[in-house]
Amino acid sequence: MPIQYYLFLSMALFCIGIAGTLMRRNAIIIFMCIELMLNAVNLLLVAFSKMWHDASAQIVVFFIMVVAAAEVAVGLAIIVLMYRKVHSVDINILNRLKH
Repeated sequence: MPIQYYLFLSMALFCIGIAGTLMRRNAIIIFMCIELMLNAVNLLLVAFSKMWHDASAQIVVFFIMVVAAAEVAVGLAIIVLMYRKVHSVDINILNRLKH
């Protein structure tokens, strides 16, 4: 398969992630869109790694996935605490937590 297919798929996934992050106000949806952007970058790194026959990019993808797993743990904990405090996961409500 040509590398252009991977480029277009990765670009589409990344753009969907950016659009979801900018348009939505739900913390869980924003969190999932950020993960979608990370996976788009991972897909592109693996595609280039396969094209150049070099496994070093796949090692970087492994570390990105480890960091993403840690981000999921911390991010979901923050979302759960936010829900317990204000009974909503709407980002706009976070401004009330300052006072």
